[in-house]
Amino acid sequence: MLSAAARLLAKDAGPGSLAALSQCQQLRFFNVHEYQGAQLMSKFGVNVPPGIPAKTVEEAAAAAEKMADENGEVVIKSQILAGGRGLGRFTNGLQGGVHIVPKERATELARQMLGGTLVTKQTGPAGKPVNTLLLAKKMKLKREMYFAILLDRKTAGPMMIGCSEGGTSIEDLAEKFPEKIIKVGIDPRVGITDAQAMTMVEGLQVTGDKAAAAQQIKGLYELFVKCDCTMVEVNPLAESLDGQLIAADAKLGFDDNAGYRQKEIVAQVDESQIDSREVAASKHDLNYIGLDGNIGCMVNGAGLAMATMDIIKMHGGAPANFLDVGGSASEGQVVEAFKILTGDPQVKAILVNIFGGIMKCDVIAAGIVNAAKQVGMKVPLVVRLEGTNVTRGKEILRTSGMAIIAADDLDDAAKKAVSAIKA
Repeated sequence: MLSAAARLLAKDAGPGSLAALSQCQQLRFFNVHEYQGAQLMSKFGVNVPPGIPAKTVEEAAAAAEKMADENGEVVIKSQILAGGRGLGRFTNGLQGGVHIVPKERATELARQMLGGTLVTKQTGPAGKPVNTLLLAKKMKLKREMYFAILLDRKTAGPMMIGCSEGGTSIEDLAEKFPEKIIKVGIDPRVGITDAQAMTMVEGLQVTGDKAAAAQQIKGLYELFVKCDCTMVEVNPLAESLDGQLIAADAKLGFDDNAGYRQKEIVAQVDESQIDSREVAASKHDLNYIGLDGNIGCMVNGAGLAMATMDIIKMHGGAPANFLDVGGSASEGQVVEAFKILTGDPQVKAILVNIFGGIMKCDVIAAGIVNAAKQVGMKVPLVVRLEGTNVTRGKEILRTSGMAIIAADDLDDAAKKAVSAIKA
């Protein structure tokens, strides 16, 4: 799901523009929980609300004692990688993933929340498991704003987005009052300047120490650059009673292509929040996206994947996934790809569509045969090969002794995959 900031940029670019379409493609990034993001932001001098993560009921009770305000109240926030937590509902019947309660109720709520499944407008009906709670200090805030930094394809650089109002749907606000949205593009070769930081502070209508506020904006930009972020979205960016800016809640996204530079952050990723098939695929350097159809697709290349899914739909079928083995997959990766596809109970047929360039068709064919033998094919398997060593590849499939349905071209492959399910 796109962030609010990404939707704002795509909307600004125009509904049919290349920039708008590029915002809607599947991006490769990873996220961390709210409490992890707060810990990271504090390292860059960004003000965050005091809070303690808790993974057990006992830890939650102890944290509630420390975080309770003068009235004995504490904020308890479910930690899942999805928005809409406050209005979410646990499958056990508990309403809301965020609560402000007397500290005496923290133990009771922790028992209901920890280990539960929270369903929000962003999780889908399956929901997300809650394995950690954040016990936070109840803040006294004067006003709430919106702030984000993300990569803008239109300007080919970081873009700061701000609004003097926040805490609610920024898209609705932008629709009604577009003049309230401030955008400041930054040249990545120069970095953020004092003038740009102050422009954002003025646009946010900060009433406190503007120089200190500008330092907070610069700290968030430093985080964005040094941690290889794809996005830093703070909603709300709040102003306390004494005029300090506080990142009250933030969503951070990171480029997984830079994971080798950000090993400490990568180590914090909560795999329980991610589709297990995507986790398995990433461990073997495969790209996997689960869909809701019943024809498993294995291809090499994103463009070929899109074409394959489209033609399946054209012939009355529905793709169950997008699985890209890349341009130079090994036989072992092909085997692992098959394990992922056949492990999905909704897959009723598999279509392999490979164009051999760097990846040779005979290598793919050998991998397909070995994979089929290892996993034991229980669904129809349709294979279309074209390109380097295609004749040898087809010969390997033909003499394999496996029930593999050969296809002459992509159209033929799609028809055969759809027919195999209907048979």
